[in-house]
Amino acid sequence: MKAFTLITAGRLAGAATLLTLFVGCTSMSPMAASFSQDSLPDAVKVPAGHKVAMQTVGVGLITYECRAKKDMAGQFEWVFVGPDAALNDRSGNKVGKYYGPPATWESMDGSKVTATQLAVAPAGAGNIPHQLVKANPATGNGAMMGVTYIQRVATKGGVAPSTVCDTSKVSSKQTVSYQADYIFWKMM
Repeated sequence: MKAFTLITAGRLAGAATLLTLFVGCTSMSPMAASFSQDSLPDAVKVPAGHKVAMQTVGVGLITYECRAKKDMAGQFEWVFVGPDAALNDRSGNKVGKYYGPPATWESMDGSKVTATQLAVAPAGAGNIPHQLVKANPATGNGAMMGVTYIQRVATKGGVAPSTVCDTSKVSSKQTVSYQADYIFWKMM
C-alpha cells in the first residue's frame, strides 16, 4: 500500500507540474493573439505575413541633452539621447529591458535585438510618437530570436523637457518618465 501511495503521489506531482506548464504556455498565447493593429496609423502597421510573438510594457526614463541646433547659430534644443526602461509582461513581471544607444531590446534570457526606425506617427499631445522599427538579426538564443518588427504603441509621456535649453544649459541632461507598449512580431 505504501508503494502504491508513493507512486500515486509521484504521478499527481508530475501531473500538477504538467498542468502548471500548460497553463503557463496557454496564458502567453492569448496575450500574443489579442493585439490588433486596426486603430494604428498605416505608417506604423506591420506588413502582412507576421504574427505577434510577445507584448511588453516598457516603463522607464528617456534621457535628453541640451545641444546647439545643427546649422542654426545661437539656437538650442533638447535632443533624444536614449532610453532606460524595464520591459514587463501584462501582469507586471519583468521580462527584459530596453536601453540605448543603440536602441536595444533585451530579454531576461539574454537574447537581444537592435533595430532600424522605419516610421513614426503622432500619439497625442505630451506623448512620444508611435513607432515601427525593423529588427536586425538577434544575438543569443531565446525570445528575441526571429523577431522581425517591433512596434511602440500606447505611449504615455516621454517628450523632451519643457524647461529652457539655452547656452547656459548646453551639454546638460534631463530625464523624463515614459511608458509604452512594445509589440514584437515574427514571420508566420
